[in-house]
Amino acid sequence: MRRLRIALAITATFLLAEVAGGIVSNSLALLADAGHMLTDVAALALSLFVAWFSRQPHDQRRTYGYLRWEILAAFLNGATLLLISAWISVEAVMRLRQPEAVESGIMLAIAIVGIIANIAAALVLHPASDASLNLRGAYLHVVGDLLGSVATVVAALLVRFTGWVVADPIASILMTLLIVRGAWRLVRESVDVLLESTPTHIAVGSVRRQLEAIPGIESVHDLHVWTVTSGVVAMSVHAIVREPERHQHVLEHVHDAMLLFGIQHVTVQLERREMYEREMHLHP
Repeated sequence: MRRLRIALAITATFLLAEVAGGIVSNSLALLADAGHMLTDVAALALSLFVAWFSRQPHDQRRTYGYLRWEILAAFLNGATLLLISAWISVEAVMRLRQPEAVESGIMLAIAIVGIIANIAAALVLHPASDASLNLRGAYLHVVGDLLGSVATVVAALLVRFTGWVVADPIASILMTLLIVRGAWRLVRESVDVLLESTPTHIAVGSVRRQLEAIPGIESVHDLHVWTVTSGVVAMSVHAIVREPERHQHVLEHVHDAMLLFGIQHVTVQLERREMYEREMHLHP
């Protein structure tokens, strides 16, 4: 949360300067970057709120607490990046058709300050960017702004020394192409979590084989592995264990085996005989 607060303060301060500079210089690349930075301020504020809110204790209605809020925040951040990129691309195409004069000096000065501000924010967030999808979303917003500022500097130099005004919209398009990849990945991963898909680093087949190799387990069925939130993986399974005296031994082995896959929350239903008639809905 401390890192998010620092990054939010840096980004919000520079946003005001970039909006003013974009209007004065008539630079689409600068205004596009300012529009993206506005979403960054909102995204960082949302991430900060979610980081605090997700720590609230669970209750009888929300037994997992509010952990999934960080996944929703990551999805919203990624979706916003995609929408902003689409808007920038449309505006850039219009500028390519009808180029407009740009005040390259102001554009260049603001963009250089933007690079400094975004590097500072990125350095603050980077150490924690792999901790959760929520923080990665915030980090990607800042990196997207950094790339935008670099593209704006290049465009400003081209306009200033060659008079090639179409460099401004071209820089905007290149900026969106760089942003879209990370945004799409963020949206896809957050949707996978919301749909309770199996984490990409875990093979269900390997989990099944590991379980069936435990002495006492005859077979397993209704096996599910999913992510609750970043770093929290859960698993549930039904296992046939015919000898009641083996149940405790099997349970302990199952929990130990799942730690090999990084699965912390394990739920096991042990059955002495097949229950296909009672569990028809589990065996399509």
